[in-house]
Amino acid sequence: MPRRALRRALAAMATAVSAVAVGLAAPTAHAAEPLTYVALGDSYSAGSGILPTDPRAPLLCLRSALNYPNVIAGRTGAALTDVTCGGAQTKDFSAAQYPGVPPQLDAVGSGTRLVTLTIGGNDNNTFIGALLACGTAGIATGGQGSPCETLYGSTFEDRIEGNTYPAVKAALQRIRAKAPAAQVAVLGYPWILPPTADPSCYAKMPIASGDVPYVRGIQARLNAVIARAARETGTTYVDFSRTSEGHDACRAAGTRWVEPLLFGTNVVPVHPNALGERRMAEQTLTALGLG
Repeated sequence: MPRRALRRALAAMATAVSAVAVGLAAPTAHAAEPLTYVALGDSYSAGSGILPTDPRAPLLCLRSALNYPNVIAGRTGAALTDVTCGGAQTKDFSAAQYPGVPPQLDAVGSGTRLVTLTIGGNDNNTFIGALLACGTAGIATGGQGSPCETLYGSTFEDRIEGNTYPAVKAALQRIRAKAPAAQVAVLGYPWILPPTADPSCYAKMPIASGDVPYVRGIQARLNAVIARAARETGTTYVDFSRTSEGHDACRAAGTRWVEPLLFGTNVVPVHPNALGERRMAEQTLTALGLG
């Protein structure tokens, strides 16, 4: 073989050997592991009343496949463990809510990297108690005056301050202790009622005109103590006080995020619909800097 051709052949062999060596030495690229995400909370987290239901969920939890945790997981590719359950109170984080339904905090561990929850509305039966009491009073007066406020005064807000606030704060502390490396977001509750009475809404939400701001004030106090508990535990609070304005249960279908007590579309009334759950997910993603 001529010397020039031999040199070319040797050079080609050296290049090939070098390429193989580089290939062997290079680290193998691995796809990023999905975010480990645990969803906790009550019916506003579970999306109770929105079809289709989650086939993996206990029947009593009324968990929807379209709840905001599923929307968040779909947008981020997170590996979701959803233990949300309709009717949950803060005590159900540490004890079984129903037979065969483990304490919600059992799902949270040191490897958890994201936790979301909505909780507090069922403690002291705040939501159902206020709505039933004020709805009954509103029907009795034909929607006039403020009979519920006259009957109950500060009772609901006193219970929120005295009982719900410390319970929510303790729940957030337990979550952070179990998952110290996780981002934790506790969501407020979207507005159920407008700031003042809408006469056209009485048939759907039979609250007396003077009690509409009273009931809204109860919800505002609940959200305020949840926000305070979040600040004091280093938790992200997802605030809906502005974004859900104009999307309350008195609005038309397609605009409202929460369904009314009567003539709504959800199986469970006075709860977010599918649009509301999507908007709750989007606001949470924004607050956490995800998605």
